[in-house]
Amino acid sequence: MAEAKAPQGLKNQKVGQVVSTKMQKTIVVEVSRRVPHPLYKRIIGKRKRFYAHDEERTARLGDVVRIVECRPLSKLKRWRLAEIVRRAAQVGAQPAELDVKV
Repeated sequence: MAEAKAPQGLKNQKVGQVVSTKMQKTIVVEVSRRVPHPLYKRIIGKRKRFYAHDEERTARLGDVVRIVECRPLSKLKRWRLAEIVRRAAQVGAQPAELDVKV
């Protein structure tokens, strides 16, 4: 009578790159994967975007992040930010260096 149940703590996780942080407490994460074409068997790249909840607004554009599945938070948000795997390189230029000298 004892049935094997899935453990409660296991949720789907995905790793992707942050492509937008323009919304409040929401990031857009693009997850890429490489799969063989069903007919031609050639490896092709597929991408999908996920809306994820970022409560502290810690993720920045270009960061590689891990997102975890959660209950629906809005019409599109079903994921939340779990951790930032790798920070994006922030290139800082001084305004004086950007001026064009004639």
